[in-house]
Amino acid sequence: MSDLVTGDAVVLGLRPARVPSRALAILLDAFVYVLGYVIVSLGVVFATASLDEAARTAVTVALFLLVLVGVPIAVETLSHGRSLGKLACGLRVVREDGGPIRFRHALVRGAMGVVELQMTFGAVACIASLVSQRGRRLGDVFAGTLVVRERVPGARVMPVPPPPPWLAGRFSGLDLSAVPDGLWLAVRQYLTRMNQLDPATGAAMAAKLADEVVARTGTPPPPGVPAAAFLMAVVHERQTRDAARAFRPVAPYGAQPLPYGARPAPHDVGPTPYAPPPAYGPPVVAAPATGPVPPGASAAHVPPVAPPARSGGTGFAPPA
Repeated sequence: MSDLVTGDAVVLGLRPARVPSRALAILLDAFVYVLGYVIVSLGVVFATASLDEAARTAVTVALFLLVLVGVPIAVETLSHGRSLGKLACGLRVVREDGGPIRFRHALVRGAMGVVELQMTFGAVACIASLVSQRGRRLGDVFAGTLVVRERVPGARVMPVPPPPPWLAGRFSGLDLSAVPDGLWLAVRQYLTRMNQLDPATGAAMAAKLADEVVARTGTPPPPGVPAAAFLMAVVHERQTRDAARAFRPVAPYGAQPLPYGARPAPHDVGPTPYAPPPAYGPPVVAAPATGPVPPGASAAHVPPVAPPARSGGTGFAPPA
């Protein structure tokens, strides 16, 4: 790993490319550029057959600088440090702070490459890469760049073995908040590789890790529980809590948060139950309201009382 540090004090975990992979990428690039140079040169020879010797020499020098110097610089600039050979080998040219290169970086690397790659057939570049701690050639040193590996083989993640059935769920009340992440990582690495260790060495490591976990939690394991089984059960409990926390149901807006492990009531969450629309039919007309019946008069002769006027359909009557 590289110990490069950015301006934000972030350590970059970059893997510098070594001489074999870089040499293979340079050979692939050189083959493509030389092949293109030969093809273009044949066309230029036929095109400049009528010119004199000085003109043909000038065209040949310009073609050499254009194809074998200018094209690699343009390719690295436009591809941000990924030429055809580097792309095939999984390499990339970056700045010392991990950022993408620009034209000035590619220009310095290309100019120095004429001396240390083409004029010396790569001998100077090979020696400089072997001497450098990060495999940098002179062009990288002057340009402030670094060739890194982009395709890094991923490590195989081994699952943690489950605890014995009689220990599952027995540590649900254990306080695991004081256990640091480094100790969790050490316990996980031990559990995934304990079958590959010597029995005596593995038992000693399990006892040591179990003592550290007990010191952090403040609760000793039940008597008669092996150290490895205790570590399995504790890791299983932490994974269970992390899964419950990740998939914990969210309370509705404005409601109190649910306690740990609680499930919401059916009426608190979920869609509104479907209610069928009212049946269609003729509108029901209410009977007109009537006023007080004066003495000696029947209700049929009492005129209906007009309903109060409404303002704009809001449902509120204006003041009298």
